[in-house]
Amino acid sequence: MAVLVSGGAGYIGSHMVLELLDRGEKVVVLDNLSTGFWWAVPPEAIFVQGDIGNQELVEGLIGEYEISEIAHFAAKIVVPESVSDPLGYYFNNTVKTRALIESAARKGVKHVIFSSTAAVYGEPPVSPVPEEIALNPINPYGRSKLMSEWMLQDAAAAHGFTYIALRYFNVSGADPKGRSGQSSPNATHLIKVASQAALGQRDGLTVFGTDYATPDGTCVRDYIHVTDLARAHLAALDHLRGGGASLTLNCGYGRGYSVKEVVEVVKKVSGVDFPVTLAGRRAGDPASLIARADRIRAELGWRPEHDDLEEIVSQALAWEEKLRIKNAST
Repeated sequence: MAVLVSGGAGYIGSHMVLELLDRGEKVVVLDNLSTGFWWAVPPEAIFVQGDIGNQELVEGLIGEYEISEIAHFAAKIVVPESVSDPLGYYFNNTVKTRALIESAARKGVKHVIFSSTAAVYGEPPVSPVPEEIALNPINPYGRSKLMSEWMLQDAAAAHGFTYIALRYFNVSGADPKGRSGQSSPNATHLIKVASQAALGQRDGLTVFGTDYATPDGTCVRDYIHVTDLARAHLAALDHLRGGGASLTLNCGYGRGYSVKEVVEVVKKVSGVDFPVTLAGRRAGDPASLIARADRIRAELGWRPEHDDLEEIVSQALAWEEKLRIKNAST
């Protein structure tokens, strides 16, 4: 028996692979390497380069490795890019997820854990945001993920498998042991970009939007450490294996930081006062997204261990330095 991790060579997926391997699970990684890296997959895992939309491949893997659970991370995730390329996002995130769900149903997969997003909430009227609030995504990325949630819910009811959809808030940081991190050089994650600026890999950082209805005018987000998030997936897996019902849960800490606050923490931790440019808003960015995060604690018994912005930034900086050395040697 094995767990199939789609997108397991990417940022969040690779951390899930590490957590699974750390507790002795057999893991099969399926990744097309469009944004992931083969070297991010530990040798203890079985790595297959391929696409989740290739149903013959997926169903062959499910049969060959007796896969009973799928953790589905593979997706495009850049909000401004989704605005300029909506059809690409609907194809990659929604159409291909439909294919993966169909393959799982055909082959009798028992449980699916799905990477969803806080973008399904759009501009929520309350903060922190509870799971039961009306969903109103304001960009194609959020819509593509919401469609996938609906498909998963309907398919599970029709075909008898169970699932957990985890709505991520802002994922950040790196593996505390230095084994993985956000590796895409052109990633748009704030802490990643600010870390690169602090290390001189960028000329500086641009803050998009300073006139939001927030305390300092910049966007506010709930930053969750990637290892805490991966362990939330393990808790979800254990819940389903134990006969638990399907759930949709927020993944966050329930506290937000503004863009300006994050930039100041990166400057403090790095000791570098890098240049910051102020610019207009980006398309598709809501003013504030903070999780109401009590349900995941109650339902899964999940408890974060890395809820500290300075720790998150410190490990992100360490990973960027490791990447710099790695890239310089290749």
